[in-house]
Amino acid sequence: MSGRVEGRTALVTGAGNGIGRATALALAREGARVIAVGRDRERLSRVREEAGALGASCRVETCDTSLAASVTELADRLHDEEVSVLVNNAGIAGPVAPLTEVDPADWDEVFAVNVRGVFLMCRAFLPPMTARGRGDVINIASVSGKRPLAGRTPYTASKMAVIGLTTTLAHEVGPYGVAVNTLSPGPVDGPRMRRLFRLEAERSGTTEAAAETAFVSRTALNRMLTEDEVAAAVVAMLHMPGLAAADIDLSAGMVAR
Repeated sequence: MSGRVEGRTALVTGAGNGIGRATALALAREGARVIAVGRDRERLSRVREEAGALGASCRVETCDTSLAASVTELADRLHDEEVSVLVNNAGIAGPVAPLTEVDPADWDEVFAVNVRGVFLMCRAFLPPMTARGRGDVINIASVSGKRPLAGRTPYTASKMAVIGLTTTLAHEVGPYGVAVNTLSPGPVDGPRMRRLFRLEAERSGTTEAAAETAFVSRTALNRMLTEDEVAAAVVAMLHMPGLAAADIDLSAGMVAR
């Protein structure tokens, strides 16, 4: 099964930190050539150094995946690369507020990054995969797209959109040998969740600790995931031939549906 990852070129968006960084390094450990894409070159450069310490090759490219021109320029710069694994991880959490208090500009920003970015990256990098008759696309969604999460309508709606995009796209390109799947993590420990606990505490008049306890108590394992666990799931999905149009929940047992 090593050929499922080893020796392939994998592009990861949002690779400068968090799940993206962990995924880039996990793929590097598996023997992939990694292209780390994001907005912050300094962070990406640190990921390249970490991958280099593992003996892996890592190329760094800056891009705003929500902008068509930026994605087109990225694809042009990578014309010499045979990208056969695309992990669309770039995303933002968006506001924490009731829907009636969400600013339309904040709503649009969440959809631009979380949904339009996935669309633009797939649009740019799928044609060479279908022409070669091989490729894997993994779009990072969230279990929050499939269960109630009060105060987070832009985020949850955007992640459900990613799942819908994935299942339809899988049937469009599957006949050409390209597998498209979604990975839907639950709560992942890190700065983003800490920010959300703080904002939820402010919104509800409770404490950050209470907000965390209320959220984590919905999981069977009574804990959050780690970034490395999500990255390991990405690798595992690549090692599963025949997986297509799937939406894999990785949520520590948080009920999604």
